Amino acid sequence: MPIFLDSTGTMIVASIGGIFPGILCGVVSNVLSSIFYRPNIYFGFINALIAIFTAWFFREEKYKRAKNILLFIISIGVINGVFSALVKWFFLKTPESTPILDSIESITDFIGVSDLTSYSLVEIFINIFDKAISITVALFIFYVVPEKIRLGIRNSAWRQKPLTVEETKELGIVSKDSKHSLSVRLTCMLFICAISLTGIMCWVGIGLYYDNSKEEKAESALNAASYAASYIDPYKIDDYIEKSEFSLEYTQTKLFINTIKTNAIGVDYLYIVKMTKDGYYYVFDADKKDGTSHKAGEFVPFDKELLPYVNGFLDGTEIGTIETDGLSGWVLTSYYPITDNNGICRGYACAGVSLEYMTQYMTKFIMRVVLIMSSFFILIFAFGLWMAGTLMVYPINSIEKSIEEFIEAGDDQKKLDAAVKKMRTINIQTEDELEKMYHIICDMALNQTEIIRNVRRISDSTMKMQDGLIVTMADMVESRDSDTGAHVQKTSEYVRIISEGLYRKGYYPEKINPKFISNCVRSAPLHDIGKINISDKILNKPGKLTDEEFAIMKTHTTAGREIIEKTINTVKGESYLKEARNMAAYHHERWDGKGYPEGLHGEVIPLSARIMAVADVFDALTSPRVYKQAFSLDKALSIIKEESGKQFDPKCVEVLLDSLDEVKVVLGKYNHSV
Repeated sequence: MPIFLDSTGTMIVASIGGIFPGILCGVVSNVLSSIFYRPNIYFGFINALIAIFTAWFFREEKYKRAKNILLFIISIGVINGVFSALVKWFFLKTPESTPILDSIESITDFIGVSDLTSYSLVEIFINIFDKAISITVALFIFYVVPEKIRLGIRNSAWRQKPLTVEETKELGIVSKDSKHSLSVRLTCMLFICAISLTGIMCWVGIGLYYDNSKEEKAESALNAASYAASYIDPYKIDDYIEKSEFSLEYTQTKLFINTIKTNAIGVDYLYIVKMTKDGYYYVFDADKKDGTSHKAGEFVPFDKELLPYVNGFLDGTEIGTIETDGLSGWVLTSYYPITDNNGICRGYACAGVSLEYMTQYMTKFIMRVVLIMSSFFILIFAFGLWMAGTLMVYPINSIEKSIEEFIEAGDDQKKLDAAVKKMRTINIQTEDELEKMYHIICDMALNQTEIIRNVRRISDSTMKMQDGLIVTMADMVESRDSDTGAHVQKTSEYVRIISEGLYRKGYYPEKINPKFISNCVRSAPLHDIGKINISDKILNKPGKLTDEEFAIMKTHTTAGREIIEKTINTVKGESYLKEARNMAAYHHERWDGKGYPEGLHGEVIPLSARIMAVADVFDALTSPRVYKQAFSLDKALSIIKEESGKQFDPKCVEVLLDSLDEVKVVLGKYNHSV
């Protein structure tokens, strides 16, 4: 059985090396195998497709299931079998071996189908068997070769950090983001160049063949015409026309004309004529197979293609060859003058070559050229995509993605450092301007990250100094209160605990985020800044305040708001002091609307103030004052819980009660007892 295993190497290389190495192996193996069996040159196209399909089959790890392997064998076998049958049937005319011919006849007789269908079935069976052997060998080699070596081979062409299959799809050679992307333009350019090159080579090959074939036919016709002209006696042409065909001399001459035509390769028509101004008379016409030869003396008017040459015919000029498309079809005819001893033209010997066969032959020739060149087209296109991908598209897309990650990192130092590290691991090595640009971008990103790091260090230092000044100022205000020990520090901790608890539980997601929490914690020390306007007499009074004194005490909220608003107007722009203003102004508002200074209720009260209200009261309950002793933790929590939904936001109370472990740490740190 004619089993051709040239596809085995293609499958092995494609399974380990990928698409382009597989295509290269497929085309080259077909070219080499055509040395021993020439028709193999026509199957480079199908071998290239096998390489593409095999590379995809192994890249997607389809080989891990027996069902997929079976489908692979059948699909490849059917496609290859049908293609082989068509090529061999139409171009080679006959099967390559007697057993196959016998099989075709048997199938045709048994099933009652056409010979071509039978031949296709035989080829499908052979190719399924062939491809089963090939994929088996390829799978064996694939599993025998260690994975580390396979990866080394597959990644050997990368000019950067090798990409995984998923990354390759994500950064694809054909970008999905824009129809005007670089990858799309390169793909179109390579496709146009490859198909143009293939088309030009086909056109040039066909043109050269046509010109050479036509030149050979013209030369053969001219030789036949000149030889026939040399044999004809010019003085007897008129006698041959008048005395018709029945003389012995005429019969012998015509027999010789027939012999010349028979021995002249490619000559289809050979006749002797006498020219007039309106047409020509036949003298001799070599016998034709269809019996349409003209008789001596038969007059035929000039075809339109011959009209421009009438004067030349009458003058006895050597016309050469003329193409005509008349009743006899597409014919190339050579005209050679028959002259007497005085140089007078008595007639012409005409040898014609039919060019009709060239149409059919050229069609087959074009199909053969297309079949041969299609494999090289795929090879050129794959090589172009491979080179463009590894040298340009994938590196540029990798740089683009790393830059996007760097930009998305914003001012997050950890993300910036990770983005720069990832960018430097790309390690592009194209040894051209692209590599230089990559290193410049890496250096720029690194420098930018360091600048941001330094700015952040300075900013953090400034912020710590600013926060320190704020806490110091707040302590100075609070120190006027005779026994509010560490009130600023404790309320800040309680604000942090409640804010983070709300964030964890997903409460108020439209408001709470890490920045809000930071702003609240930093603002907490300023919640009683307005007390700077309250006299020590009222602030440190050991007994209950009178209504007039309490009215003055309540003004610390509005005073605090005014102080902080002046600061905000001085600083300008976005500032955490806006939350400080809310805390200072509204931390004595109540959830039920009975608080001061404005009697706000529910969520109308700024969230930061609601958080501070719980923190402030809880610290007041658990700390000693001039007018009371510190309550126990259980008592303080009981009071807070009782006021939930009345004085306090229920969610803030819930979070405080759920965070007792953290609360106890703060109490233990500042009160030295829990």
